[in-house]
Amino acid sequence: MKRREAYGYSMASASAHSAKPFGDKAVFACDPAESRGRLLPEVESSMRDAFQRDRDRIIHARAFRRLKHKTQVFVAPGGDHYRTRLTHSLEVAQIARTVCRYLGLNEDLGEALALAHDLGHPPFGHAGEDALGKCMKDFDGFDHNVQSLRMLTELEQRYANFDGLNLTWESLEGIAKHNGPLGAKGHEDRLDPLIQDYLAQHDLEIHTFASAEAQVAALCDDIAYNNHDLDDGLRAGLFSMDDLGDLPLIGTVLEEVRRDHTSLDVRRTRHELVRHLIDAMVRDLLAESIARIRAVNPDSAADIRAQRRAVIAFSEDMRAAEQQIKAFLRERMYQHPEVKEPADAAKRVVENLFSRYMAEPDCLPAEWQGRTSGKDRHQAARIIADFIAGMTDRFAYREHERLFGDTATTA
Repeated sequence: MKRREAYGYSMASASAHSAKPFGDKAVFACDPAESRGRLLPEVESSMRDAFQRDRDRIIHARAFRRLKHKTQVFVAPGGDHYRTRLTHSLEVAQIARTVCRYLGLNEDLGEALALAHDLGHPPFGHAGEDALGKCMKDFDGFDHNVQSLRMLTELEQRYANFDGLNLTWESLEGIAKHNGPLGAKGHEDRLDPLIQDYLAQHDLEIHTFASAEAQVAALCDDIAYNNHDLDDGLRAGLFSMDDLGDLPLIGTVLEEVRRDHTSLDVRRTRHELVRHLIDAMVRDLLAESIARIRAVNPDSAADIRAQRRAVIAFSEDMRAAEQQIKAFLRERMYQHPEVKEPADAAKRVVENLFSRYMAEPDCLPAEWQGRTSGKDRHQAARIIADFIAGMTDRFAYREHERLFGDTATTA
């Protein structure tokens, strides 16, 4: 088993960070004063800069509030302390702010991207996305990342002068390609049709990497869900801490926690394990990213976008350890009967709702009936997918019971 020092840090040496390597404001950070602006021009606020307004608009969006009742892993969990899409997004935002602050990046942009990254996620977590993707296979498919952009640019309808939130170019770019470029330049015709439609009016330069802030949000998403899924899986009793002992990094950290706290109860041991794992991953991310940034020596945010690889990254050792954590969670948590059986039932809920709405559009609420009126089958399918993707878990259950007269568990 590798010692934790192989990843650059031991618990004994995990003291305060050194001085910020790029100062309080790195030259390659996104500057709200130099933003490329919004698709529809607005008079900016005298109290908040452009990225702060983006973050605030996301927090006030209905789609953000709905994350409270959307599955992270457990569908309709019996306990009050399991993560939801909302608490997950908040945890990602907290880690992203820490990383952005240390690297001299724009914290508000990093936070906005972290808070918005799952706004397009349908009910029931990845089970719901898989089911909706199956329903939409003949209608250009479904992807929650694309749906997040759709939510932010069209489906949120609260402002007098525009649909969507009219976020800055930098925020929309970060949402569209926080996981990397979407394709090579000149091959835009291979993109999701919804992305193509939006790019026709607002070029997000999808062939380049996104800003460093967007790259931070993407990696902090990995850090958050790997660790809180471990926490929730342990809490639910799907596996034990001893089951984690042979995993790189985790086994060593657990050994050190037990050595340093010999009489700690299971609950506190679990918490110490998770907090030190997050710390190790963040520190590794910082060390690798600092090395990559120094090698590039960027003079601007544009220099970050022009690179041929991400500048925010884990080391090879940490990436390998993280992949093994993911593999463990797939086998021992996501495929566990206590997770998989409710998820399979939830898939049937989504599929049943989609089929009924397609066959009988008058089953939709009046507002959505109006949106489908006069549309062809392809267009109606997309509108129905929008409606289902916006549902919370509990609303989907209620709709299913209204239309089929039974609960989700007997779908």
